[in-house]
Amino acid sequence: MPRQAKYTEIFHELRAQLVEGKFADRNRLPSEAQLVRKYGVSRPTAARALRELQAAGFVERRAGAGTFARRVTESDATGGALIGLLVPGMGVTEIFDVICGRLIGLARMHDYSVVWSGSPAQPEPEAPPAEQAEAFCRELIERKVQGAFFAPFGWLNGQAQVNRLIAARLRVAGIPVVLLDCDVLPFPQRSDFDLVGIDNFDAGYMLTEHLLNLGCRRLFFVASTHTAPTVEARYAGFREALLAHGATVDTGPCPSTDPTDEAQITALLNRKPDAFVCANDYKAGVLMRTLETLGCHVPNDVRIAGFDDVKYATLLRVPLTTMHQPCREIAAVAWQVMQNRLANPALPPCTVSLAAHLVVRQSCGAYVPRR
Repeated sequence: MPRQAKYTEIFHELRAQLVEGKFADRNRLPSEAQLVRKYGVSRPTAARALRELQAAGFVERRAGAGTFARRVTESDATGGALIGLLVPGMGVTEIFDVICGRLIGLARMHDYSVVWSGSPAQPEPEAPPAEQAEAFCRELIERKVQGAFFAPFGWLNGQAQVNRLIAARLRVAGIPVVLLDCDVLPFPQRSDFDLVGIDNFDAGYMLTEHLLNLGCRRLFFVASTHTAPTVEARYAGFREALLAHGATVDTGPCPSTDPTDEAQITALLNRKPDAFVCANDYKAGVLMRTLETLGCHVPNDVRIAGFDDVKYATLLRVPLTTMHQPCREIAAVAWQVMQNRLANPALPPCTVSLAAHLVVRQSCGAYVPRR
């Protein structure tokens, strides 16, 4: 059997000490640096063990002061009701930080402890998809979580197969799964797992129509290779809006564009675009920088829009027009879908698509006088 992750060993040992009363209520636990020395692990590993204890309700962490024990109840001592989070984008993708933070808060309100599973960096990169899926699922299954929220990994290097295997293994183990943001099957297919996210087709249509209404007619979509179902749905909405307005539409699948590649962007500029619709805000920000390097100015020369409305969207040199994701509402609905599933496992699969809303800023040219 594969060895248990080091952070879980630290978690279980500290948890046992807390249950035994080694740390009285409000007493300070060892610091991250002390745990690094004691267990011979990295700082991120020690930090993750303390985050797990915090999420499970055993400790509270105070900025600049340290980690302190909480009063351990009978529910804590026996493990209580557990809910799982398998969200590789947490700590990396801003929308998942908000969604997971809200889910953790809801779990505590309803007397659940939270279990995070492994991150996508833990298994060996060369490991077969089945082994990767087993590594991601093992902790959730061993700790007998009542349900799991799962935000599928990216869509590269066999990750699509890993996504499907993870969801299937959890289901075989009798653990209900609620997917966050993205399905485990490519768009427009739909799996038989509950799914909560935004209506990406509608968001793509709405954002594209906004640019068309501003007078743009030559629009290009910027996305990566092996795009996730969410991006494919956004691209489908983009194309549908162009068709509805009689604008030029490229045939074929969602194009692959590297926004850092000056040669690719120059080739697109030679086609005289009016605007770029980017798969997310990150790509929009990178594209904006590349355009500036090439002497193309946003929004006077070309316009840009993105998706997600992350915090730095307002901090770019030209604030970004984007589609806002209602992250807290996604979390609240996902929690209710999970409660419905736990109460009645025989319910048919549920898809809840929340509406994103348009946030207009300078990058789309809405505030540039028309020629």
